Amino acid sequence: MVTAIAAQKNFTLEEFMANPPDNMELVDSQLVEKNGATLKHGKIQSRLGCAWANYRTFSKQGSEVYISPPCCTNQNIRRPDVAYLTPELVAQFGNLATLPQSFPLIAEIVSPTDIAEDVFLKAQEYLESSCQEVWLVFPESRLIFVMTQNQILTFRSGDTASTQQILIGFSIEVDRLLA
Repeated sequence: MVTAIAAQKNFTLEEFMANPPDNMELVDSQLVEKNGATLKHGKIQSRLGCAWANYRTFSKQGSEVYISPPCCTNQNIRRPDVAYLTPELVAQFGNLATLPQSFPLIAEIVSPTDIAEDVFLKAQEYLESSCQEVWLVFPESRLIFVMTQNQILTFRSGDTASTQQILIGFSIEVDRLLA
């Protein structure tokens, strides 16, 4: 969940990109704190990040996996919970403080305080900004939505969720991820 707060300093987009404050996003020109994460949220975030990283290493893809990194969408600066950067983009942007576009593969772990409509709008924002695939993970409902430009797939308890366009071949059991 994100909550608008009164900023002690007004940031320009360039200042924020050069030195992004911890746990903050720049949304509609307002400094917003990411909050609402629980232990369960952190556990799922860590599990998915490790699973993506292990698969990347095993498949020798030479890419990077990040936890809560800042990236610029067409409208805002966001911090997805888990993000995957292809080898080509690592070579091009890997040393910047903020990625100047969305990551190609992003996961958002939905917190109990998040509003579903806002989560889906955020996923659309990512997809409009160079992202090719977004995973929306709903721990309490035990659902994973995998969104691309052309489709939304739903994975439930008992299913195995899989990537569609990025990190091809990766899959994880929904119950294992959300246990």
